[in-house]
Amino acid sequence: MMQFHNYIGGQWQKPSNGLWCENAEPATGQTFSQWPDSGSEDVAAAVASARQAFPTWSSLSAEERSYWLMVLSDGIQEKLEEFAQAESKDNGKPVVLARTVDIPRAVANFRFFAQAITQFSSESHSMGSEGINYTLRQPIGVVGCISPWNLPLYLLTWKIAPALAAGNTVVAKPSEMTPYTAHLLAELCMEKGFPPGVLNLVHGKGASAGEAICQHPAVKAISFTGGTATGKRIAGIAAPAFKKLSLELGGKNPTIIFADCDYQTMLSQTVRSSFANQGQICLCGSRIFVERSIYEQFKADFIQKILLLKPADPSDPATRFGALVSEGHMTKVLDYIRLAKEEGGIILSGGKRVLLEGRCREGWFVEPTVIEGLPYDCRTNQEEIFGPVVTLAPFDTEDEVLQQANSTEYGLSAVIWTENLSRAHRLASHLEAGIVWVNCWLVRDLRTPFGGVKNSGVGREGGMEALRFFTEPKNICIRYGA
Repeated sequence: MMQFHNYIGGQWQKPSNGLWCENAEPATGQTFSQWPDSGSEDVAAAVASARQAFPTWSSLSAEERSYWLMVLSDGIQEKLEEFAQAESKDNGKPVVLARTVDIPRAVANFRFFAQAITQFSSESHSMGSEGINYTLRQPIGVVGCISPWNLPLYLLTWKIAPALAAGNTVVAKPSEMTPYTAHLLAELCMEKGFPPGVLNLVHGKGASAGEAICQHPAVKAISFTGGTATGKRIAGIAAPAFKKLSLELGGKNPTIIFADCDYQTMLSQTVRSSFANQGQICLCGSRIFVERSIYEQFKADFIQKILLLKPADPSDPATRFGALVSEGHMTKVLDYIRLAKEEGGIILSGGKRVLLEGRCREGWFVEPTVIEGLPYDCRTNQEEIFGPVVTLAPFDTEDEVLQQANSTEYGLSAVIWTENLSRAHRLASHLEAGIVWVNCWLVRDLRTPFGGVKNSGVGREGGMEALRFFTEPKNICIRYGA
């Protein structure tokens, strides 16, 4: 039985209340580790450590902070396989996905912001002979970073890297369902001599440790990725205290396919955008709209490819479709499949739990599921399932598909497949989404803003947007003498 600890002030710390929770491997359903069920006392200790470290860390030059972020980036790269195996065991995703996407992206996050902070600049405004205004971008202080379970290290580093680069100190809470790689990151910090107190990791439940981070008066900004209901709760705590907020929340993303698309490329990428990480990515396209003239062909070809996606042991290098993150989440996904049937949906493929043999006989596996025949405004098509479930629907006109694509309360991302440049620009400008991919999916340039509209979030992450979020602008006006 592995036992993870909080990382506070550069040291391992047990939970002050003495409480521990068990963590199971999704592929087997068997407990393999324990994590601290931390509370407000642990958060207070982490905040105190971060406050003590802030004056020294924030006074370092950008180049010095850049050096330390590169140390972490290189350290993860050196231990990439260890991190990948841990991520797969903890989350249930195929180890090949962790090895080729999740962990390399964590490396890239630290490296990108290590470089970006050396290029971060502020503005000046000349008033001619009268004087000049210039803006300082200064770190906020102690910030809270709360990350989700679907891309554990990937999204944890996506938050803490810009926060640290900008000169802040961090109290972070990884998801209680996937604490393993956060523990390895803390272990790496200790091994590399990362300045103590600058980064603190507190494990625990959202309702206790997470809420304590949001409530602490010394935490001046909160960056959160997770469910919309939790984001609303965080906003209710943080907004009255005038804390800065960045909320990356849920999605119910449309994929819009026109007959003039590059068909084979579209087909393979739509399989990927539907079922990568078992559909447990906020950017996955769960509603697929297909121009009527190619609908039947697409349906047949799509299902043929889906049938090749066999749930299997995530630790097998050949596996491309793993387990869901928890038994509770598996139950939620199966409940939505039952709801889809009640709403008149036709299950074209999948729809059932998968019981494997051997090591994974008690694992949490669900078949990739394809459903058609549902109205666009039913619950299945409006609510976030966050699993391996997609719906298909034909459309006839741009106006029709645009109205249906925009019908949900979410607005995170969308995908358009067409070779018509005018159509691509026209639809992209009218889709209610923070990110629109044309003829691709999940192509990420870390310089670009990332986030959603409507109930998909507040604010933007990525590139200079993240560095601006983690700093406060101060205008200084100098009037020239006579």
